[in-house]
Amino acid sequence: MKTIEFTYHLSEIDEVALRILENLNSKTILFNGEMGAGKTTLIKSLLKVMGSDDIATSPTFSIVNEYNISGDKVFHFDFYRIENLEEAYNFGLEEYLDNGHWQFMEWAENIEPLLPEDAQNIDITKIDDNTRSLKLTIETNNITEDKAMTAPKF
Repeated sequence: MKTIEFTYHLSEIDEVALRILENLNSKTILFNGEMGAGKTTLIKSLLKVMGSDDIATSPTFSIVNEYNISGDKVFHFDFYRIENLEEAYNFGLEEYLDNGHWQFMEWAENIEPLLPEDAQNIDITKIDDNTRSLKLTIETNNITEDKAMTAPKF
């Protein structure tokens, strides 16, 4: 396992998004943090640097939003309102997980037994109104370090 930790100012969020993308080895990313920590804000920036023209919004009530990027898609989930696994099955989560596209998930702990083993974790902590602490955890047990450091192609 590899972790990358740093503190950033919200004005640097696009650089943070690029740094995250350069270090991922999975298309399933779990965003962890308390309400208001900046999960959706970071996802907006990730979509921007991935070349999407779509405007990200929180899918709290729709559960999933779909965004287009060049040659691919991003599915942005918010499982805050999911109360049991049956609800996740009912909206077809398994089909999303098996589609090969990017999966950005907020409140994924609510569906933990269904998460893919290769999911990467981003923990965000709010320090003050403009400053965040971020920890990216990358599971490396099934890949080499060289592959872990290869940036995804967009």
